[in-house]
Order: sequence, then structure tokens, then C-alpha cells
Amino acid sequence: MSRPGRTAAALLVLALAVAGCSTAPRDASTPAAPASASAAPHATHAAVASPSARPKPLRAGERRVTLAMPAAYTPSAPYGTGTDDYRCFVLDPHLRQDAFITGLNILPGTPDVVHHVILFRVPPESVPAVQAQDASEKGQGWTCFGGTGLDSPGGSLDDAPWLGAWAPGGSEQVMAPDVGVPVRKGSRVIMQVHYNLLAGPRPDVSATQLRLAPASAGLHPLETMLLPAPVELPCRSGHTQSLLCDRATAVADVQKRFGDEVGQTANYLHLLCGQVQAGPVQACDRKVTEPATIRAVAGHMHLLGRSIRIEVDPGTPRARTVLDVPVWDFDNQGAKAVRPVPLRRGDTVRVTCRHDQRLRDRLPAFRGRPERYVVWGEGTTDEMCLGILLVTRP
Repeated sequence: MSRPGRTAAALLVLALAVAGCSTAPRDASTPAAPASASAAPHATHAAVASPSARPKPLRAGERRVTLAMPAAYTPSAPYGTGTDDYRCFVLDPHLRQDAFITGLNILPGTPDVVHHVILFRVPPESVPAVQAQDASEKGQGWTCFGGTGLDSPGGSLDDAPWLGAWAPGGSEQVMAPDVGVPVRKGSRVIMQVHYNLLAGPRPDVSATQLRLAPASAGLHPLETMLLPAPVELPCRSGHTQSLLCDRATAVADVQKRFGDEVGQTANYLHLLCGQVQAGPVQACDRKVTEPATIRAVAGHMHLLGRSIRIEVDPGTPRARTVLDVPVWDFDNQGAKAVRPVPLRRGDTVRVTCRHDQRLRDRLPAFRGRPERYVVWGEGTTDEMCLGILLVTRP
């Protein structure tokens, strides 16, 4: 395969891999306050459920649909090693007409084991392939590290295929009154659940409530842009006795736990972002290929995350910072609505993340675990650097 061909194939896998983590906006009609710089770093690894609250009132023309897993699922490490299970379940919203999703409330059934939940849209023409995938494994659903495992719902980094997500700190999400995610009649929803097994496996029945508006509402379609960046965090001086402090060995371990293709994400990111030097701070620049307007932003890292920032046209007179989380809180990953920020074709969007190996000494999730060279990985004790933009198109 030629280099352009390899690059295209790698970026497809990368799009599927980073589709394994995201979030969706809270009410995007008003900007959120910036994260507090005095917030304390996260102290646990377990997902924290949001306090139960009465659902927000429906707006004119909206209706609410509840979808749930048909039975309890008990997670396990599918390849016999590791402490993570990604499982995909098919849900049917029984849409007889085209519609917009204008909000959602994801309800993790057992928060102690649910690390995150993502809802992917499945267009009608992809339903037979999804049903075949569902039937290919025993029991409910199928193993789906890095995405759904199906190319058709995979989408791209510039228009990710999900409807929304829940992560620690998430709650009911209601979109601005002029936007929605379009879904066609006959569509299905794939619910991907990342189970964290550090506290042991427990049965789970997760669910979601969707707010739906008719297609005649004429809303602006909302899309999701993904901004991944590498993670290349070496072991600290004096902590290099572990074999996993060697990068190649660490990447091989990620492949063993999550499969060959998804395990190569750390290398694919170099094709997207260019070669990087190992260290606690990494960044990636992306050129905007189509005009867009940012309506909400979010970041995603794991337990070793310290800070994350998303900038538009950094170092120029048009420089704008659209997300700045100086003290990362794993248990508060909800998206932040922003005043509309226009993006022109050719603009640069940069995501920058800082990670810190010293957090291993403070967090229970790493107790008894050897230090390692940290790269992008799907597990709770692996790492990510992901910026997320929710945009409309002019």
C-alpha cells in the first residue's frame, strides 16, 4: 500500500479509536463559566453518578423516548487481560419519521463500573450490518474497543457519528433551541459502554432518555469534531525498572489488551500530528477544511491528566482560546457551551494536554501497578488527549 493509502487507512482506524471517548453539551444556549483553577485533582478512579434530578421540561414539539439494555450485562476483560471492557448494545428508538435529537439523559446503571457511555447513530442502510454484528457474539452486544467495530457508523474526525455521551460529572444535556442532531426514520442507536473493572465486575443495565423534535422544526444540524493529540509520557527518573518503561513494550501491551488496530492509535497519531518529542506536554494542530461555528467544547483525558486547552489560530492576531481547564478534574467532564465562534477554511485549531506521572503516587487506581511509558490507550489507567468541538455549518 502506498504511503497516502496507509495514511488514509490509519486515519480511518484513528477516527474509530477516538470515537471511543467523547461527551455532549449541556444546555448550549448560554455559555458556561470557566473551570475553577482551584479545583482539587481527582482522587478516585470510579465514575461518579450525577445526583438524580427531575428531567427538564420539554419544549414545544418535543417528546421523550427511553431506551434501555434489555437485560443485565456483567462485564469482563474480553481478551483475558486488563481491567476494561468496551461493550456495544443496539437500541431501537422506533422512529417512523425523520427527527432531531435535541437532548439526552444517559443513565449509567452501575456507576462504580461504568467509565463512560457513548451513543452512536446508525442510519437505516447500516442496520442489517449492525444486526449481524450483534448476532456474531454470544450474549448481549459485542466487544467494541475504540468505536463500534463497524465502518458504516464510523464517520470521520470532522463529523463523528455519535449522538451524545455520558462521562463522570455528566447530567441531562439539552441543546440550544436552534440546533439538533438529525436522525432518519428507521435508524438505530448503538450504546457503547466502557466498563472499568478495577473495583471488580458487577451487573449493569444502563439506559438513555432521548429528547426528540420533528424534522419540520428546521433546526441547524449539530456535528461533532474530534481533535486528538498524542500522549507520550515516559517513566520518571528512578522509576524505570519496569519493562513497560520501554515505549515499544508499552505499545505492545496496549495492543494485547485492545487488539492490534486500536492498539496502534499511538502510532497513527504521529501520522495526523507529526513526530513529537516524549514529555508531559503534547499538542496537535488541525486545519479547518470546511467553515463551521463552534457551539460547545469539551476535553477528555484520564487519571494522569493535569490540564487541557483548545485554541483557534494560536500565535496570530485572531487567536482565541475556546477551552482552558488549568486543573483537570476526571469527575467533571461535561461539555461547556460557548458563544458562537466562527471557523474559516484554513484556520488552525490546536489541542494541548499536560499529563503527570506523579499522580500515580496519589490515586488508588494505580496502587500496586508498575510505572509505564504512557501512550494513547482505551483503558482507565491508560491515557488520552482529546479535544471535542460541537459545531454547526453555515
